Amino acid sequence: MKLENKTAAITGAASGIGLACAKGLLDEGASVVLIDRDAEKLSQLCKALGDRAHPLVLDLFDGQAVSAMVPQIEARVGPLDIFHANAGAYVGGAAAEGDPDAWDRMLNLNINAAFRCVNAVLPGMIERKSGDILFTSSVAGVIPVVWEPVYTASKFAVQAFLHSTRRQVAPHGIRMGAVLPGPVVTALLDDWPQEKMDEALANGSLMQPEEVAEAVVFMLTRKKGVVIRDMVILPNSVDL
Repeated sequence: MKLENKTAAITGAASGIGLACAKGLLDEGASVVLIDRDAEKLSQLCKALGDRAHPLVLDLFDGQAVSAMVPQIEARVGPLDIFHANAGAYVGGAAAEGDPDAWDRMLNLNINAAFRCVNAVLPGMIERKSGDILFTSSVAGVIPVVWEPVYTASKFAVQAFLHSTRRQVAPHGIRMGAVLPGPVVTALLDDWPQEKMDEALANGSLMQPEEVAEAVVFMLTRKKGVVIRDMVILPNSVDL
């Protein structure tokens, strides 16, 4: 129970990596606010996960609601120790053939909403001189991936924001880091052809969300004076 008495909030927590991370933090003793826009699913999940799991229905595209979310989080669990900006979207494909409207939605979620979340939670952490902020980034944030240029750009932006902001807040006792997974079985891959999905599962080139969650728990349970700024995790068969 390495995170006993800690409080956490995770965006995009109704499925995939977010849900796996919520379960991982709960297993370590934390109280967790699961943030998502799917009210019914959140309610069902939190009932199943137990008394330390708390739902918060929030549309991350509603900037004003995001900026005002901290009092709602604190009403559920108290002052926030851990914030995980996990929610994201994926759009791949050639830039010349893409849909700029789809790009806008992805960029707003992956960049603007994530940054606004951090802006909302940082003042309280700075005042308390303690806290952890994590991003779910991607290996595409450090290695340009040729078949997903706009998604890659969004994750490079996350990395740039993380690295510069971390240096601002480290003197206040706040740690910031990112987990950068390769391909993971999540809803972001729902548009993959079934044949491609079956092949990837068979050859071991996809990870499960729980493997990302294990990395996140590891990052959060290091000694206070140590930060894991970036943790890249890949299926061993991926040639990157």
